[in-house]
Amino acid sequence: MTPGPAGPTPEPPRTSVRVTIVGEEYTIRSPAPESHTRAVAEYVDRVIQQVLGTGAVVETHKAAILAALQIADELIRLRDEDAALGARLAGLTGEVRRLLPPVKRGDAAAGE
Repeated sequence: MTPGPAGPTPEPPRTSVRVTIVGEEYTIRSPAPESHTRAVAEYVDRVIQQVLGTGAVVETHKAAILAALQIADELIRLRDEDAALGARLAGLTGEVRRLLPPVKRGDAAAGE
């Protein structure tokens, strides 16, 4: 159970999914849908295979670390892009709001 503002909340049910990554079989327990868990495992496998395919690394554990760095880089770049898009959207929302008649803006001062 996870503590919440109104007391403990039940954990979502976990599903066990068998996946193969770089030829090794793993059982992953996750609250995510099976299709999502499989997609994540397939992506990790694909990135590790790409690293191994360069020929620069032969040890699987080193390839996994390099793959993890690559995936983390992708994640951080996407988070940065998301934040930039959010800021741009907020700016555009402000511009559109200024073009609206005061009654349509939803401002507290609009009724004054």
